[in-house]
Amino acid sequence: MTPGSNIPLSAARVTVDVAAPVRLDVSGLLLTADGKVRSDDDFIFYNQPSGPGVTYRSGGGTAPDAITVDTSAVPPGIEKIVVTASPDAAGQTFQGIEPTATIRNADDNSVLATFTPPQLGTETALVIVEVYLRNGAWKARAVGQGYANGLAGIATDFGVTVEEPAPTPAPAPVAAPVPPPVQTPVAPPAPAMDPRIAAPPAPAAPPAPPAPPAPGAGKINLDKGRVSLQKNQTVSLVKGGRPLLSQVKMGLGWEPAYRGKDIDLDASVIAYGPQRNHIDSCYFGKLSIVGGAIKHSGDNLTGEGGGDDEVIVVDLGRLPQEVTGLVFTVNSFSGQKFTEVAKAYCRLIDAASGEELVRFDLTNAEAQTGVMMAKLIKQFSGEWEMTAIGDFVKSRTVRGMVKPAAQAL
Repeated sequence: MTPGSNIPLSAARVTVDVAAPVRLDVSGLLLTADGKVRSDDDFIFYNQPSGPGVTYRSGGGTAPDAITVDTSAVPPGIEKIVVTASPDAAGQTFQGIEPTATIRNADDNSVLATFTPPQLGTETALVIVEVYLRNGAWKARAVGQGYANGLAGIATDFGVTVEEPAPTPAPAPVAAPVPPPVQTPVAPPAPAMDPRIAAPPAPAAPPAPPAPPAPGAGKINLDKGRVSLQKNQTVSLVKGGRPLLSQVKMGLGWEPAYRGKDIDLDASVIAYGPQRNHIDSCYFGKLSIVGGAIKHSGDNLTGEGGGDDEVIVVDLGRLPQEVTGLVFTVNSFSGQKFTEVAKAYCRLIDAASGEELVRFDLTNAEAQTGVMMAKLIKQFSGEWEMTAIGDFVKSRTVRGMVKPAAQAL
């Protein structure tokens, strides 16, 4: 298919999956004749996987996410279902990424059509295809409209409420080769529900240039050896196009900021499934999880001594299939804030050779008791990527980190 083209649907139930070289978040929105959702319940995504006639299916990091539409079960008044996608990595655009939507018969999996949006650049979210009702018959149209302000732009355009408005308005949607969705006033906001939607787009105004990526955003590789990550930066754990390692050590270290004052920091790793569901947590009170694929070295009560204070070993090759995301956290169990900690860092080490591959030094500490240091995400291609997070949370234990870490995936 090409942008703007359409096909009649020969099946009542169709699935749209969206594949790309990187992991994507795929969503579906049920729209009325005015191009708006009736409520936030019409936004179908990983945290709300089912709605009337529309369901979301996670690919688990090894296959594309998908939206299935049962046209016979779509309620009266819904005339269109749009399928959207955005890169999972923070700040990543579609530059150099060619997502392909495949429309299939949901009952026999036969391919009805495919569509790859052309000439993508600064977009951070796309309306890829839409399934729509016209003169009593259901059809599918290739769209490919991009937004430089991510899911927030799509959400607001279609009437979904957004959370935590940013102090500076985000740019307007990027121009596309096909007409944009109908632009009508947004209904009064209800409580926001998608934690990834962080800011609304600009109010009606002339189009603005795309927003620059977040500091440190972007993906690098290990072809030139060890890397030092900045906040929000991602490194692919491959070298020369091949997976680099199957077993890694995550070392975490710190020193007391004030002489003679012991600080008990606890390093943990939280394992999640493909729908950001919590599977288990590895910490000083539970030194081995997921069949021994993740192990903890034990508790360090002071931070004294050189080198890593606590080490977590992750055997990526032995992780169960359902584990697709890991978040590494540190908590101040003794209650001191991170402003009282010096030289906090985490580093990724090849467990076989002991070679340090990646380091993230935690600077500009905040007066909190918990921090999400980094995450490892399994792509549907099978490779793992590490992203530095550096976000602070008010929590002295790993239990309080489970929800915010899920939102950070």
